[in-house]
Amino acid sequence: MSAKLARRDYRAAWLFLVPVIAVILLVAVWPLSRTFFFSFTDAYLDDPSVYSMVGIDNFMEVINDHSWWVAVKNTLVFTVISVAIETALGLAIALLLNEMIPGRGLARAAILVPWAIPVVVATKIWEWMLNDQFGVINKILTGLGVVDHGIAWTASSSLIMGVVIFIDVWMTTPFMVLLILAGLQLISPEIFEAAEVDGIPAWKRFWSITLPMLRPAIGVAVLFRVLDALRMFDLAYVLAASNENVMTVSIYARDRLISFQELGVGSAASTWVFLLVALVAIIIIGVLRLDKAAGT
Repeated sequence: MSAKLARRDYRAAWLFLVPVIAVILLVAVWPLSRTFFFSFTDAYLDDPSVYSMVGIDNFMEVINDHSWWVAVKNTLVFTVISVAIETALGLAIALLLNEMIPGRGLARAAILVPWAIPVVVATKIWEWMLNDQFGVINKILTGLGVVDHGIAWTASSSLIMGVVIFIDVWMTTPFMVLLILAGLQLISPEIFEAAEVDGIPAWKRFWSITLPMLRPAIGVAVLFRVLDALRMFDLAYVLAASNENVMTVSIYARDRLISFQELGVGSAASTWVFLLVALVAIIIIGVLRLDKAAGT
């Protein structure tokens, strides 16, 4: 009877898995394999059926393109700075919301608002607020006497990257807060109570107890945000289109594919993006030892 039940459970498991596998093949594996195939061709987007194989020429063209390396630099700068700020802010806000403070429930709900707003909508809101002619930010700054005229935040080559990072931090810090707060609530309060009874100072409790026990939660949050930041497209593109000062690798791939209609080169650029994201994911998992943390 047990063998019969095991076979029935095995069939039921596959019955549930088959639709999931089919969806993954349809929306992920198939497009990725087509992109990888076209990256070895000289196809153009207007007629993808006409092509010839060119080997790795497209990959070499991408890595020999100065604009590609500018995009790589912008992507890495954006990723490192934005994720570092979001992690620090997320940890600080999560620690605050984990305390028994008045209005904690309302604060938890309110902090989700920036994350819930679609990226395009949030970007356009901030673009209007930062406008040098009628933006509310410049009105406040000039009213306080901080500046004597409106600043063209999104038109300045030296400020545009900072604006992109600021908007991203505003939008996605709540995501970090949620994951870190979930990790905090898994830590038993008795541990902190025992440490407090033993007279361990608050900073040492944070450094020796809180941070080590939060490592898996922070690691997962950082991993998700880094992978998302490396693929960032919509925020920079809506704010500045193909401005080289904030062009990311995803924008570069989009321009080669859509603007220049180069299906082969655009697919090669997209494949490089995929490989970059995969490499960084492997490095983060290895450095933060997330696989072992998950096992514990």
